[in-house]
Formats: sequence, C-alpha cells, structure tokens
Amino acid sequence: MSSAIALHRPLHRSSLTAFRATETIKLSSRFVQLSYGCCLGNISLTNSLLRIGLRQVSSELRDPHSFKLRVFSNDAQFGPLPEENEVQAPSFAEFITSERVKVVAMLALALALCNADRVVMSVAIVPLSLSHGWSRSFSGIVQSSFLWGYLISPIAGGALVDYYGGKLVMAWGVALWSLATYLTPWAAETSLWALLAMRALLGVAEGVALPCMNNMVARWFPQTERARAVGLAMAGFQLGSAIGLTLSPILMSRGGTFGPFVIFGLSGFLWVLVWISAISSTPDRNPQISKYELEYILDKRQKSFPMENRPKTTKVIPPFRRLLSKLPTWSLIVANAMHSWGFFVILSWMPIYFNTIYRVDLRQAAWFSAVPWSMMAIMGYFGGLWSDMLIQSGISVTLTRKIFQSIGFLGPGIALIGLTTAKHPSIASAWLTLAVGLKSFSHSGFLVNLQEIAPQYSGVLHGMSNTAGTFAAIVGTVGAGFFVELVGSFQGFLLLTSLLYFLATLFYILCSTGERVNFDETVS
Repeated sequence: MSSAIALHRPLHRSSLTAFRATETIKLSSRFVQLSYGCCLGNISLTNSLLRIGLRQVSSELRDPHSFKLRVFSNDAQFGPLPEENEVQAPSFAEFITSERVKVVAMLALALALCNADRVVMSVAIVPLSLSHGWSRSFSGIVQSSFLWGYLISPIAGGALVDYYGGKLVMAWGVALWSLATYLTPWAAETSLWALLAMRALLGVAEGVALPCMNNMVARWFPQTERARAVGLAMAGFQLGSAIGLTLSPILMSRGGTFGPFVIFGLSGFLWVLVWISAISSTPDRNPQISKYELEYILDKRQKSFPMENRPKTTKVIPPFRRLLSKLPTWSLIVANAMHSWGFFVILSWMPIYFNTIYRVDLRQAAWFSAVPWSMMAIMGYFGGLWSDMLIQSGISVTLTRKIFQSIGFLGPGIALIGLTTAKHPSIASAWLTLAVGLKSFSHSGFLVNLQEIAPQYSGVLHGMSNTAGTFAAIVGTVGAGFFVELVGSFQGFLLLTSLLYFLATLFYILCSTGERVNFDETVS
C-alpha cells in the first residue's frame, strides 16, 4: 500500500536528526541498488550524492524548522521534495513598485488620453450643433464619424500587434490620434468634411489601443495577475472619460470651443516620448527589471501557458476561418458588441440626455455624466482583484469569467431600467453610476478571456471583436438619435439596451470558456 507518512507531533531534536540521517541513507542506498543494477560506474556518483545528503542533514541541524520531507511507504516511489527554487508570489508593496506595474500605468495613461480625446466631441457637440444648426440625427452622425475609422483598424491593428508587439504599434497609434485631436479645430473651421475626416482618422489610430494593451499585459503579467492588470489599465480608460467630460467645459469656457482638443493633443505627444524611452516590449528586454521579478513572470507564464514561448510564426495574416469556426470566439464577439453598444450610447448621449430630460446646463450635464466613469475606474480594479483571488483559491477560470461577465451585463441592464424611472437628476446619476460601475466587471470577463483562449492570437481576436463592437456602437449611437426623433423617447431606447444586455449575458454563459482553444487544427 502506498500511503504518505504524516508527522502529527514535533520530534525531539536528536530524534529528528537521527530520522533525517536514516531517511537520507535509505534514499542513497536505493540509488546505489539502482545504479549497481545498471552500471557499476555509477556507484561513485551515488557515493557523492550520499556525501552531499549527509552534509545537507548536518547543515539543517542548525535550523530544524527549515526541514521539509514527504516520505512514502512504497520505496519504489518517493514523493518529490518541494521546489526550493520556486519563485514566491510578491507582496503588495513589491507588486505596486514592480516594473510591470510601471508598464500598466503607462498603458492606463494612454487609454485615459484615448478616451479623453473621444469624449471631447460629446461635450463640444452641443455648442457646435447650436452654431451650425444641426439636428439630433445629424449630431449623431457627426459623433459616429469617429467610429467609421475605428471600424477598419482593429483587425489590421491586432494583426500588427501580434507580429510587431504592443510597444511599437501603441507608440504610432498614440502619435496619430494625438495629431488628429490637435488638428480638429483647424478641420472644423475648414469644412464639415474635413471635420468628419479628422474624427475618422482619430478612430483609425485609436483602434489599436486595446489590442496593444492586451498584448502588453499578456507579455508582462502571469495569468494570476492579468485581471487586475486589465482593471488598472481600464481604470485609466474610464478616468479618461471623467477627465474629458469634466475638464472640457472648463477649458471651453476659458479657451474657446476647441481648447480641450489642443491640450489633449499635446499631452499625447508628451506620452509618446516617455513610452519610447522608458518602456520595453518584453520583461527580458528591460534593463531596470530585477532578477526576482523576471524569474517570477517567466515562471508563472510558463506554468499557465507553456505554448506561449514557442517561436513566432512568420505569417502576418492570421487564420480567420479557424478563429471564426469556434463558439468561444463568437462569445467574445457578442460580448464586445454589447459592451460597445452600451458604452458608446452612454458616452455619447448622456450629456444631451441630462440636458434634455432634466434641463441642466452643459457643465452640470457633463458632471453628472462624468461621475459614473470615475466609479467604473474604481470598481474595475477591485473587480479584477477579486477575479484573481477566485482563480488563486481554486475556482476554475471558465466559471470566474462567466460570473464576472454576468455581473458586467445583468447589472447595467437592471440599472438602466431604474434610470428610466428617475425623476431627479441626482437619482438618475446614481442609477447611471451603478450601471457603469457594474459594467466594469466585464473587463474581468470577456476582456481578459481574449488572452486565455488564444494568447498567440489575442491581438487579432481583440481586433475582430472590436470591429463587431464598432458596428454595434455605430448602430447604437446613430440609432439613438433617429429613435428619439421617431419615437420621442430616450427612455425607450434605454429599455431596448437593457433587453440586449440580458440576451448577450445568456449567449456568453452558454458559449464561452476560460481554457485554451486549439485554433491551429484544420477546418474541414
């Protein structure tokens, strides 16, 4: 019978010493028998092992508490001793001061600029509509021009990210979208078509932001830390909404309608300089990283996905047919589509919603719309931390992702129903804050799930799902304007959005997985 011997009480120091010596000699004698049966020449090696084992026992006498042993009664199979060289998990202080947190902090700043550059138009559209006499439906078209460019870049950008890495592609992306933001005032004064083209260029450049984020997180963070890393990065994304919505009216009141575009554009150029000089594409290329942190990242990443370290293929064009042949891919596409629908409808129309329904001025409307995004940034990080803790406690990755995606969709669906019943702007803001805050839990659902089912294709998967999300965002943003004109009710469109949240939740639960999917097998 093979059963482990358990030591139920502390041993006396001399007994412990004798026990250790006996077990070491038994182990060495076993090696002698095996070695003699195979080759007499191995006896010298076995004697060396015996001397090393005795020296180890002698050294351990100085510290009896350091001794760890697992012995089995069947001497043909010894249980392995614990790995002494296994890298221990870092403390919170070590984590927060690590190089990988610096990387995710820079990603958070980039995403903050990304969203701030987007939402400026959500505030500027009010004075621009008044000065140009635009209708609600045409205002929706102007706001959606960003999405025209955002529609075409995620897939190509994701493929470039998978091939060239997130650092290079992110640098070019931020530089281009900062240029588009900086030139928006000139375009608006030139012609309507120039304004639409500049907003579309902004969308083209920003289409690479999230695939780059996912690529850098997958390279720098082990699986047990990825949800909180995404939470930190996306916190910057949501804070960008809050910063853009709150600062834009102030900057407009002092520097004119186009003041925010200039400030945010210049800030992007500064970010690019810091990113290029201070961040490395992979941990092993970073001259600042400590040996402990590098070993920890590589060790944990190898244990999570051993295939991640295989040589990169030379093909830039990914296997789209095989990617689309799997239901987990479609679960991500549907989740991203619904996420983008709700995100852009709230982002684009809430200032106008508060201004129209509750008759608050532009600055107050921007403030009521900004508060929820700040809450989303906070809840997104703690959602990621909770997700990582569940996985570390033994809950399966698949179940964890489904739990958080369900919270991230069912929560907003219910809260938007509450929003339609609010009679006061403060109550409406509270419902909106709850909706957007709970929405952040989906970052620990489908957004991390992209890295798990196919790490080698995470960029292009994100691009594909982002393209679907952009289609949904265009339909939602433009459709909201036409819906309000035809039906005369913002509330009806919010109820429709709630229904779509519930249906998307059901599809994700049925079709998603947290396990790696084999996309390299051929499709008949």
